[in-house]
Amino acid sequence: MKINTHYTGLSPRYLFHDIDLRVKEYLTHHPDEHLLRMGVGDVTRPLPRVIVDTMQAAAEELAHADTFRGYCPENGYEWLQQTIIDHYYQPRGINFQTDEIFIGEGAGSDLGNLSELFDSDNTVAIPDPTYPAYVDANRMAGREIVLMPCLKENNFVPELPKEKVDIIYLCFPNNPTGAVLTHDQLRLWVNYARKNHSIIIFDAAYEAYISSPDIPHSIYEIEGAKEVSIEVHSFSKSAGFTSVRCGYTVVPYETGLQGMWMRRQCTKYNGTSYISQRAAQATYTPEGRTAVEANVAYYMETAQMIREGLQQVGLQVFGGVNAPYIWCATPHGMGSWEFFDLLLNRCKTICTPGVGFGHNGEGYVRFSAFSRREDVQIALKRIRTEISL
Repeated sequence: MKINTHYTGLSPRYLFHDIDLRVKEYLTHHPDEHLLRMGVGDVTRPLPRVIVDTMQAAAEELAHADTFRGYCPENGYEWLQQTIIDHYYQPRGINFQTDEIFIGEGAGSDLGNLSELFDSDNTVAIPDPTYPAYVDANRMAGREIVLMPCLKENNFVPELPKEKVDIIYLCFPNNPTGAVLTHDQLRLWVNYARKNHSIIIFDAAYEAYISSPDIPHSIYEIEGAKEVSIEVHSFSKSAGFTSVRCGYTVVPYETGLQGMWMRRQCTKYNGTSYISQRAAQATYTPEGRTAVEANVAYYMETAQMIREGLQQVGLQVFGGVNAPYIWCATPHGMGSWEFFDLLLNRCKTICTPGVGFGHNGEGYVRFSAFSRREDVQIALKRIRTEISL
């Protein structure tokens, strides 16, 4: 037996596991303390009633012989694929066939599994800071990684690679910085990929939080993007499906990868549950859309509250406008973990250290607007009291 030695190049622990360990250590010494959680990007609003009712009805169907279902199609039910096309893409003037839409258990799984389509002898460009799974999945495969600095000086938007790269990961609205791209900025990446025969893996998990008209919701709004782009969506952050688990990935025929991804899914994936897919379909009903939009609006109001509250203290913040994350520069040149510990010990507040997202995240922390509103209010009050600039 020989292990995959590429795993030895990974950090021993995942970022959020490190945070959990520090929090558990703190609670060991302060067992009665109520901590205010503003770090992990997990939703806190309950599922909309229409979605719960739909799930209950779907579960009831499975209790009767004439409506029982066994294995789901590996790439999803056609009725959900068509619903996504009709309600999301066609209103934007984008057309797909149903078998280009692959229903999965969430964006995180597909973002990692897509790596299997590509040979290890590919160069991968990834923003820094970034969602850690992009880097980890490609390190596990032994690929060369080119990190693209996302700095305050470039508005946390990476510059086009000077060298040729084969695979490009982009996430906009961005996790963790909250940065966004305009149509013109995204067009530069599509043109680069077409010129260099590269593929873009576009993480659109937070597109529901876009409110500015000049910000594209889908990379396929850019001409030629179907030739060079795979787009990954999630119902987790828009409809609150972090426990329900459902998302979808678009692999256009023009990429030449649709058949490969279909083959991979048929071999390694037995399909997203019927109940989850019915729940996802319910998000596109009039009642579902109204409820989802209300939850998104709630989180964005919280983002504004966090952004303004931190600014009032004198902290420098970014994001939180078309994205549910607030990227905050640490004061007095403090390190990310140092500021994390200060907030934990003095304000009883949990954030996410920016350095956990990459080298260029050092000197920042991330606050999540998915936090409970009452916790946010208390946390901001404590920060105003305890943090002196």
